[in-house]
Amino acid sequence: MVSVAAKAGKRTNKQAKLLDLLRHPAGATIAALSNASGWQQHSVRGFLAGVVRKKLGLELVSAVEANQRIYRIIASKQA
Repeated sequence: MVSVAAKAGKRTNKQAKLLDLLRHPAGATIAALSNASGWQQHSVRGFLAGVVRKKLGLELVSAVEANQRIYRIIASKQA
């Protein structure tokens, strides 16, 4: 899988790092996203709602697995 940053030809930034984690089939928890970005958990939630869903228009799904909420990007809404 080629990362978002590599596709854009830019150096890795926090947004690209989080989007890569969310695109993995296993998905990511808020804690994992928080650790990867260095952001607090409420900032990660804001990123998911404001950037991933609204600005980028990506379809973000969540499910509870093994007592943890897992977030995944499954497809683009506008595709």
